[in-house]
Order: sequence, then C-alpha cells, then structure tokens
Amino acid sequence: SKAVVRDASGNFAANTITATATQAQYADLAERYEADADYEPGTVLIIGGESEVTISDEPGSYKVVGVVSTDPAYLMNSGQSGNYVVSVALRGRVPVRVEGVVAKGDVLVTSETPGVAKVGSDPHFIGAACIIGKAISSKDHVAEGVVEVLI
Repeated sequence: SKAVVRDASGNFAANTITATATQAQYADLAERYEADADYEPGTVLIIGGESEVTISDEPGSYKVVGVVSTDPAYLMNSGQSGNYVVSVALRGRVPVRVEGVVAKGDVLVTSETPGVAKVGSDPHFIGAACIIGKAISSKDHVAEGVVEVLI
C-alpha cells in the first residue's frame, strides 16, 4: 500500500522486492559461513578452526574455501547465524590480499602469512583443491597488497 519512488540518482528502497535481475552491480557469488573471528574483505579462509571457517596459515592448503567478499552480486545462505558470519566468495571476481610479485594469469594459493595468498610455485603441479583462483591484475612489489582474482 506504499508507492516506491526513485531518488534523483535513480535508486529506490523497499523491504522486499521480487524481480528478475538482468545485471548485477557487483561481481561474485558468495555464501555465508560461521567464522571463528571477524575477517576483513580479501582475507583467504580455510575450512577449520572453532567454527566452519578460519583464516589460512598453511602454504598451499587443500582446505582453502575462498576469500571474504566485499559486496557479492548473489549471496547464498543469507540466514546463517553465529557470533561471526562472513560472506565467502566462491566464484567470480574479488579483491584478494596477496604477498609477492603477481602477474596477470598467475595461479594463487594460500601462503604461510595468515589470510594472505601467494603465487603458486609451479602451476602445472598444483592440485585443484589448493587453488584460490587466477590473478586478473598485477602487483609489482613484494610487500602485501591486493589484486583482483577470478575465483
């Protein structure tokens, strides 16, 4: 019984909308998981810890589950509850914390630095279960930074 109107920029707000999306503003598919702490976007997570997921800290871990999403285009399991609930990007394009020099196309795996990815040393011999994704942007310094990754 209430009219929905757009503001000057074309945006509108409502409690629940049923519609068909033709495009998304963001770029990843994510699912909510209970974590054992509050993690910042771009942090690499593995299955484990006190809850369902925790921060990665083992190089090349096969337990990798994904990366904390910034703003997912589609969010599954939105009703997940717990002390700390994070949206984990499972597919799509997301910023990822990474150390070392990264070139476009590099395969990324977990590093020994908690929550940070690194370039896999030999991509031809990395098991699929260990791959976080492929870099779609580059970073030319060794210090920790952020690159866009195709998960």
